[in-house]
Amino acid sequence: MPTEATQIVLHAVVRTDHQQAQVLRFDETQVQTQTVQLHAHTTAQHKSGVRSEHEFFGAVCDALDGIAQVLVTGTHTALADFRHYVDKHRPHLAKHLVGYEVVDHPTDPQLVALARAFFQRQDRLGADGMLRA
Repeated sequence: MPTEATQIVLHAVVRTDHQQAQVLRFDETQVQTQTVQLHAHTTAQHKSGVRSEHEFFGAVCDALDGIAQVLVTGTHTALADFRHYVDKHRPHLAKHLVGYEVVDHPTDPQLVALARAFFQRQDRLGADGMLRA
């Protein structure tokens, strides 16, 4: 039987933009929140925040480590950039990111409700994509 320290979290939802990510791990009774902030700095090579964005997305991926299924939410561009980062730099994590949803600025309770509904739909779908009763 897993101890509290080694217990795997089954579900989480992350809301991200290019500045901040809110990771909400949840089960039937509780929600744990973690915030990841961008630490902006430009590089002489890029004259841009590319390095900062990569470090930020890397920190978000680190926060998702050990979570079985994650719903990723945010703006369209943030989702596209995060997905590209994961596919290129953290492909082992991609299989745990089971959905992407464009959202505006939901509250934490709204975000958890969205994620719970998403995962309930996922649980009712079979491996063949057919809805189970």
